[in-house]
Amino acid sequence: MPNRFAAVVRALIALAAATGITIDCVLGDPLVAFSFFTIWSNTAVAVVLGLGAAGAWTGRPPLPAVLNGGVLLCVCVVGLVFHLVLDNPSSSFNQAAAVDALTGGRAVSNQLLHTVTPLGAVLDRLLLTRPGALRPRFAALWLAAPAAYLAFALVRGALLPVGHPVRYPYPFVDVAAHGYGGVLVNALVLGLAFYALGLLLVLADRFRPAVAGRRNRISSLGAGGLE
Repeated sequence: MPNRFAAVVRALIALAAATGITIDCVLGDPLVAFSFFTIWSNTAVAVVLGLGAAGAWTGRPPLPAVLNGGVLLCVCVVGLVFHLVLDNPSSSFNQAAAVDALTGGRAVSNQLLHTVTPLGAVLDRLLLTRPGALRPRFAALWLAAPAAYLAFALVRGALLPVGHPVRYPYPFVDVAAHGYGGVLVNALVLGLAFYALGLLLVLADRFRPAVAGRRNRISSLGAGGLE
């Protein structure tokens, strides 16, 4: 059965992600923009929630819970790392001064990609899906995304010349500053945090109340069972 309310909400979240990505690409170098995990995650949000919006509008079953949950986790990590690590003056990796200096379209894009889409994805999960679809084994599967990004960032950095302004997109993967050993330690810490957050999402999904009424929920028999 079509669910127009869910379709509109998901379309707005997908539009927020697409708008933030577009602004970054127009105001800067698209190749540099797509070197950031933020853009990877928001691209996934735009695609998956866009497809979810289309499915809800036409009454088709939603995408598998393992995919929706993975996108939610990735964009939540983006928001948490930005607000707790990068935009935190007490963090050793803080870039708060650079964030405060953003103006115009850059400031809008920053808020869309790091705040609006993570919150939107969380609200979509809480309000428009049935509890209990996520499984503990998914948390390990979701590690494939940060692992792939880490490999990409390290290979890209090794191929770019020393002195390139965005050779390493994030300070915690900066081999020039920390060496491969230091980056590996940072990656392990972040990977454990990523896995722990994944398990927390599974736990929260299992025990959260069904906030929305039956008419506002979407159910499916996907990879994670009913969603």
